[in-house]
Amino acid sequence: MLLQVIFALSLVSMYNAGVFSFDSLSSLKQLHSVEEEVESLLKWKSTLCNEPHSYLHSWKRSSIANTTSPCKWFGITCNNEGSVTELNLTNSNIQGTLQSFNFSSFANCVSLDLSNNKLSGFIPSQIGSLSKLIHLDLSMNKFSGHIPLEIEFLTNMSSLDLSQNQITGSIPASICNLNDLTTLYLDANKLSGYIPEDIGKLISLTDLAFSINYLIGQIPTSFCNLSNLNTLYLHTNMLSGYIPLEIGKIESLIDLELSKNNLIGQIPTSICNLSNLNILYLYENKLSGFIPLEIGKLKSLVNLELSTNNLSGPVPASIYNFSNLNKLYLDENKLSGFIPLHIGKLKSLVELALSTNNLIGPIPASICNLSNLNTLYLFKNKLSDNIPLEIGKLKSLVTLDLRSNNFSGPIPASICNLSNLNILYLNTNKFSGYIPLEI
Repeated sequence: MLLQVIFALSLVSMYNAGVFSFDSLSSLKQLHSVEEEVESLLKWKSTLCNEPHSYLHSWKRSSIANTTSPCKWFGITCNNEGSVTELNLTNSNIQGTLQSFNFSSFANCVSLDLSNNKLSGFIPSQIGSLSKLIHLDLSMNKFSGHIPLEIEFLTNMSSLDLSQNQITGSIPASICNLNDLTTLYLDANKLSGYIPEDIGKLISLTDLAFSINYLIGQIPTSFCNLSNLNTLYLHTNMLSGYIPLEIGKIESLIDLELSKNNLIGQIPTSICNLSNLNILYLYENKLSGFIPLEIGKLKSLVNLELSTNNLSGPVPASIYNFSNLNKLYLDENKLSGFIPLHIGKLKSLVELALSTNNLIGPIPASICNLSNLNTLYLFKNKLSDNIPLEIGKLKSLVTLDLRSNNFSGPIPASICNLSNLNILYLNTNKFSGYIPLEI
């Protein structure tokens, strides 16, 4: 009210002085707008608990000028007219809520970043008044309540990050109307319900994370319309049903993580069309059937984890095409047959887990060519024959677990060359002879 009175008196004064013009009116409006921003920021600051003076100490009225500009305040960027366009208070130890934050005062704000603080309470519906907002990051706080429906009014937004909070309720279907979104992070909250069917309308998305929530239902097939998507994180939810057959259409995918859900059925062969894929995590589901023979087409893979499923059949020989692979986890399945003879071609491999399956036959001697290997889990299978004498070449090994198999013959003395070994499990086998003196 005081600001409105001052504004009105200024108009009367200028009119009486004969200096009234549209330019002067515009200047007065701008002055009024900036003053309103200052008032709003100072009011919000006064509500913060344990105010972090070292960060917001600069937020105070000027003792010299008639007006106070926020443009030199910590975390604030202004346009040429002195109006706030960006508010960045990330990692500023701010504790409080947004209930007294007057969003409608910041008509020119394009970026609001309050991430990694101690803010709590609801996200006010008034946030929808930031019509020019492009970037919104409220991640790593303690916000609760639902995602406000008014978020659909932020039609210019390209980046939305509400991750690592305590937000509940469902993902609003209206979020699918934000056509300019390129990144959408809602992970590590307490969201429930279904993924909106229209998620495929966000065709500009490059990164999407709904992981670590309580989402249920099937993965919408409309995901496969997101032709620009690089990362898709849906892991650690309660999703069920099949992996969409059309998943192979998202050819730009680099990182696909669907682990820790209740997904069933086979791994669709179309997934092998994702030639840019670096990471494929499907572990801890209820997937069954064979690992697709075509999986060797994923030559860019760095990490492949299919463990803790009901996969059966052989380990595909085509895996030796994974020249960049660092981690291969196929453990806790129902795989059978032999370990591929050419597994030694995976020269970049650091961790290999084939344990808790029904694998038979010997350990291929080529496995001893994996000079970068630090973890080898082959336990709980039906492997037999002698341990290769060349095992001592694996100088990087830290963990070697061969227990609960049918290995026979002597324990090779070369195993004592593994000077970095922390864990060695050979129990529950059929070894004979002496324990090497070099142990």
